[in-house]
Amino acid sequence: PTGTVVIDEATGDVIADLKEEGEETVAAMGGKGGLGNQHFATARKQAPTKCTSGEPGEEKMLRLELKLIADVGLVGKPNAGKSTFISAVSSAHPKVAEYPFTTTEPVLGTVNFGDTPIVVADIPGLIEGASRGKGLGIEFLKHIERTRLLLFLIDATDEDPRKSLDMLRTELARYSPALSRKRDIVALNKIDLITDEEKKQLKSVFGNDTFFISALRKEGIKELLGAVVHTLLETKEDETD
Repeated sequence: PTGTVVIDEATGDVIADLKEEGEETVAAMGGKGGLGNQHFATARKQAPTKCTSGEPGEEKMLRLELKLIADVGLVGKPNAGKSTFISAVSSAHPKVAEYPFTTTEPVLGTVNFGDTPIVVADIPGLIEGASRGKGLGIEFLKHIERTRLLLFLIDATDEDPRKSLDMLRTELARYSPALSRKRDIVALNKIDLITDEEKKQLKSVFGNDTFFISALRKEGIKELLGAVVHTLLETKEDETD
């Protein structure tokens, strides 16, 4: 399927990265058939015993890795409300519950914002130390490597939301420097659970570029998606320059 990476297991070399629909590759060359005795038949010798053995094909041990292709990668700590967000903006229905690690595998949701469809990939939440194998999310970070944009979803009720964002950025950078260089948008979720004074304090910490939303009540979603579409269009223009 589209998004498959073909890797030589022995050397670790990437043979092909199938990013486009319908793209094909030859991972190993087939053999060449030999010539049978009929090829050497003559008018005087109708059943010769001569033949050739041909050439063997290549033998390789291959590893196939599937990396999902999406426009936006949704990144957050466990229980940040990512599944609720996906449910609020798309037709996807991931499991939602009041405990961490509800999402245990990648979820794709298609968001139709005006005439622009957006594919959002939600991966299991990341915890501190994820780049060293803690938690679940590190196993699925490969699925957001192809995204054009990262959307950090931060729980506004966290003890220290700014520290949570810094931790997520650090874990992504440790996993792949390329991920840390992607364009991103930050959204603080669950604003329906904090006071106006707390919201004011968070705005002073995060600045005006941060979006304040409630995925549960669908507050601030339209403005956030508008910024996502605008940033994606800018990213696509940069890619074509």
